[in-house]
Amino acid sequence: MKRTISQFLPLMAAVAAVGTLVFSPSCANTTTPPSGGPKDTIPPVLEKFYPAQGDTMIPTHKTQISMTFDEYVVVKDVQNLYLSPPLEKTPKYKMRNKSLIVYFESDLDSNKTYVLDVSNAIADNNEGNMYPGYALVFSTGRQVDSMMMTGIVQDCNTLMPVKGATVMLYKDHSDSAIFKHRPDAAIKTDDWGFFCLRNIQDTLYRMYAIMDMNNNNIYEADQEQVAFLDTVVRPAQKVNDSLPELKKYIMTDTVACLARKTQYEMNLFKEVPSKQMILNKGRLGERTAYITFMAPYAQIDSIWMTGIPSDKLITQFNLEQDSLEIWVNDPRTLPDTLFLNVDYLKTDTLGNLVPTVEEVKLAKPREAAVAKSSRKDIKKEDTTTVFTITAEPETVEQYGFEIEFKYPLVEEAFDSLVFRYLNPKQQEFTDTYTVVQDSLNLRKYVVRPSSKLLPGYEYFLKVPHRKFKDINGFYNDSSEVKVTLPNDDKLSSLNLVLSNVMNKYIIDLLNEKRDQIIRSFIIERDTTLLFPYIKTGKYSIRLTEDLNRNGLVDTGNLLEHKQPEKVKFFKLDDGSSYLEIPEMTELEQAIDVGELFK
Repeated sequence: MKRTISQFLPLMAAVAAVGTLVFSPSCANTTTPPSGGPKDTIPPVLEKFYPAQGDTMIPTHKTQISMTFDEYVVVKDVQNLYLSPPLEKTPKYKMRNKSLIVYFESDLDSNKTYVLDVSNAIADNNEGNMYPGYALVFSTGRQVDSMMMTGIVQDCNTLMPVKGATVMLYKDHSDSAIFKHRPDAAIKTDDWGFFCLRNIQDTLYRMYAIMDMNNNNIYEADQEQVAFLDTVVRPAQKVNDSLPELKKYIMTDTVACLARKTQYEMNLFKEVPSKQMILNKGRLGERTAYITFMAPYAQIDSIWMTGIPSDKLITQFNLEQDSLEIWVNDPRTLPDTLFLNVDYLKTDTLGNLVPTVEEVKLAKPREAAVAKSSRKDIKKEDTTTVFTITAEPETVEQYGFEIEFKYPLVEEAFDSLVFRYLNPKQQEFTDTYTVVQDSLNLRKYVVRPSSKLLPGYEYFLKVPHRKFKDINGFYNDSSEVKVTLPNDDKLSSLNLVLSNVMNKYIIDLLNEKRDQIIRSFIIERDTTLLFPYIKTGKYSIRLTEDLNRNGLVDTGNLLEHKQPEKVKFFKLDDGSSYLEIPEMTELEQAIDVGELFK
């Protein structure tokens, strides 16, 4: 009998184990959530708050605001807990279960309307779904201000909306107000650059916008961008919570966000620094150095280097005249430290430009100061004239073949260049050409063939050996570049017919994001511009009014009440700012420039 039972023991153990798995209550693990199921995409819901919307006579000391949600939430960005008018210190917060408690380290002012805006600040604790926002209005006095103003802040060059700009209203109309004290009302722009200043007083204001880098609600010109309106403004619309402009939307709701009406348009720009001084300097090589200035259009009377004859210096300003390149045209070994003397107009402690002679020490770079110890340490650029030849298929017709030398030349033989081409039958020909030195870069030259470039042809530009010598005493190696016009039959072209041109304008064709210039022209009269070899896609046409005719897009000046140079984007009849160019198409678009800038 014992032997019979022992035969069944392994089977009985297995059955017991299976039974344990089937009937044990631990098979429903209550500590691990079930996997799968739909993801929570619903943002938090605000269930109650204190004080109530529009409450008056709120205490000014140790004021606290409570907002209770239907789930646990977190503050994603404390800077978006924004109180208007702002206090010296930003609001603080703490979490208490499902409630957000906002408090202030200083007392509120008496008899004033406040707006706490929590847009783009709060998300649920689990999935990170953003709460669209809420504006809680209360007053420390007996009444709540009831006026409002709306608008948009955009970049002055791209006219794209600027997120996170601080729009500010001042009852103090002096030019210094924005530099000295906090505004009487303020709000931050949303993802669409939109702002709504709500529950403000019915009075006259100066309106500004800044990118407030340190969140102190005061403009700091050296590091922040600014926008301003030319005249004082007065609110003309009363607050009505049913208005679309006062509602909070999820920023991905394009239709709702674009449907909001704007009263004011502000263009954000970076001011030219008002102080002039040498900002930076450096020695890039044995005979190459630079200095940069804080403000553009530096006024230099003279420069010289100690121990170097003045006729041995070659200098070149950039277009803005805030950066000066310097070369020493002397093949002798130069000292490890050069002493550059600059006689220029510098801003003194009183803010006046006064003649100043400043000595700048230019130490040789460490890598240049170390002698080449063996043949393997010597690179090609240590013994030859370095240069590049650039010719892009899409732009060679407009910009030509560009030859740029690393150092200025002391000997040149541009008549030795060889320009040849092969036709579709592979027959070879040579052509004449012209060479023009770039007006802004003395080391750059543009070569243009005399004949029109044709599709299907192969073009070659060759720089022969030992025809150019730079300030180091080195000669060039030979080099050749080949270019062929694009022959993709899917490419398109655009003819831009510009009429009623009364000033000088900069015309740019930009990509859809407006962060890349495809082609650029400067015009002064009615003309037709050709934009060939365009890939299918969306493009913008930007026109900049160059009133001072310097070929630059000039920025504004706050104290001089000078706006940045006016920029317009061409719009189609349906209001779109984009030209959608399909494949294999030749488009023509007429623009009345005078009407656009009227």
